[in-house]
Amino acid sequence: MRIPRVLTAALLLLGVATAPAVADSSPSASPSDDGGAPTQAGTSFRTATEIEQGQQATASGSSGDYLYWSFPADAGQRPTVKATVKLPEASTRNAAQTWQLDVYDGLRRRQACQYGAQTRTAVQDAASVELSCTLRNVRAWSETWADDPLPGTYYVRLTAIGLGAADLGLPLSVEVQVSSKDVGGSGAVDGALAQPLVPGVATSVDASEDEDSDSTTATLSSLEPDDGWASGWWSDRWVWTGFGGVLAALAGIGGYALTRGSGRPSRVPRGV
Repeated sequence: MRIPRVLTAALLLLGVATAPAVADSSPSASPSDDGGAPTQAGTSFRTATEIEQGQQATASGSSGDYLYWSFPADAGQRPTVKATVKLPEASTRNAAQTWQLDVYDGLRRRQACQYGAQTRTAVQDAASVELSCTLRNVRAWSETWADDPLPGTYYVRLTAIGLGAADLGLPLSVEVQVSSKDVGGSGAVDGALAQPLVPGVATSVDASEDEDSDSTTATLSSLEPDDGWASGWWSDRWVWTGFGGVLAALAGIGGYALTRGSGRPSRVPRGV
């Protein structure tokens, strides 16, 4: 009777230990106070406006412009980018408009969307168009030839494609928001990058004693996850692996006890 009790206790401990891990699978970015959210967008990769995950950034522009934002994403996250374009007045447009949302990593490699409406066409009388792109899981490490999402800065580019000359330059407004889901141990891999893919966004002159020195250094993006880069090294993968080993050991002990008990010779009554 001791063996079932031991197994029951082990299962109870497994449930208690995995409870925090299950709770950690909730989205890692919660909507923050939008009072300090950006109200403009960049016009290139170098001038992309930095936004935090959970912020709702806004911008005004003209049809035909390329609008850029950047945000940080760490290992173990699955980022989702959503954009809402409030189109110009229907009376000022001559045809339907097709909008496209592209996401690039720190090496400016275009990342494929796992799901979401990345490209949409708005009819001529539509008031707005919504786009979204959910990336694959951000991995802590990848082969050099692969195109996997890696920790670092990501760029969002939003623009209308195939516009006629009469529809260029019309005023519009845009809302962009980035959120992430923590994928937990299911997305964990062995290995890690030496540094996140955070390219320089500007240059600054080095302060030195030589006033004639014109040396410059790259200024890296100032945004990073709240608890630092590569903060997702811990996941429920460790919990399941550890308790799987414990259960395997208990099963081995139980099997040994059963086989030992069944192999004992039966006692013969004395005097027979």
